[in-house]
Amino acid sequence: MWPFKRKALPQLGTHENRSSGAGYTHQIIAARESYIAGSSGLAELTATVQGCVTLWESAMALADVQGTDLLTRRDMALAGRSLALRGEAVFLITDLGLVPAVDWDLSTRNSRPTAYRLTLPEAGGGRTQTALAAEVLHFRIGCDIAQPYIGTAPLRRCSLTAALLHTVETALAEAFENMPLGSQVVPMPEMPEADLAKMARGFRGNRGRVLIRESVNVSAAGGPAPQQDWKPSDVTPDLSRAMTRETLTAARDAICGALGVLPGLFNPTAQGNAIREYQRHLATWQLQPVAMLMGEECTDKLGMAVMIDTLRPLQAFDAGGRARALSAIVATMAAAKEAGLSGEELNAALTLVNWGSDDKAA
Repeated sequence: MWPFKRKALPQLGTHENRSSGAGYTHQIIAARESYIAGSSGLAELTATVQGCVTLWESAMALADVQGTDLLTRRDMALAGRSLALRGEAVFLITDLGLVPAVDWDLSTRNSRPTAYRLTLPEAGGGRTQTALAAEVLHFRIGCDIAQPYIGTAPLRRCSLTAALLHTVETALAEAFENMPLGSQVVPMPEMPEADLAKMARGFRGNRGRVLIRESVNVSAAGGPAPQQDWKPSDVTPDLSRAMTRETLTAARDAICGALGVLPGLFNPTAQGNAIREYQRHLATWQLQPVAMLMGEECTDKLGMAVMIDTLRPLQAFDAGGRARALSAIVATMAAAKEAGLSGEELNAALTLVNWGSDDKAA
């Protein structure tokens, strides 16, 4: 039976109407949940997170897709951004290509999706469409064993650190907006209010100039002798004692690590070799496993072997080391040919160092 079939109500003679997941009620509930849960997840608004998300998006757009023409670079970029921010990406397979879904709900059997109710974006408003699991590409990462059919975004898996980053940046933004930055209090001698206003206007109107004023120190004729002169007092708050710089740096580095980006990639003093290593780490340990999961999903749904490679387009390898390895392999093969070794004998020798075929290397 179709999992989303409308049930007839015999006592009323009507049909039961179900609202879609992206309806008005859903939006109100989501807004209320966000209000109750607090500011966790709002770190997506920071430049640190958006910089990491852009790396995901650009890397997926550059990836080599073999086995299908259905995954265009635009679709790969959308998938990369959705995976980084949401943890999952859903596309409806049509004759004209892939259509991204804004929202969806699903039914499962044996922890595997069987059918979807999709909300597809349109210029005049979204439309709802039901589809079988075979008609939908569902990419997901960070799945929990209790719900293996739902993906989890990296920021949701480190909500405390994301909330810390959001709190620190919000506090700094409010501080720089409201605190008396660069303001000073200048003591003035006893004089009429008109003279005080005139002197205050003189301070405002002579920016960058040398202002000469009479000292308040009086020591002649036995008059009063105040000990202080016109020394301004700075009222700018001292944020260094709050360790905001260290806290902000630690939160940013932790968020970068959660998204698979080594913090040194954003270091202004990083050199070329170090940046190449950071790119290799991002492509090898974060993006390529995600690409393999996406390729497996496409192979299952499209009926053809699909391979997605992010390592070659990102140049995430040591070009010099590869050249040296290639020259060593060619020299070894030439020496084996001169020695009269057969192909099986050469493969047996390569297997000893985990280079041969079926070497059972991990």
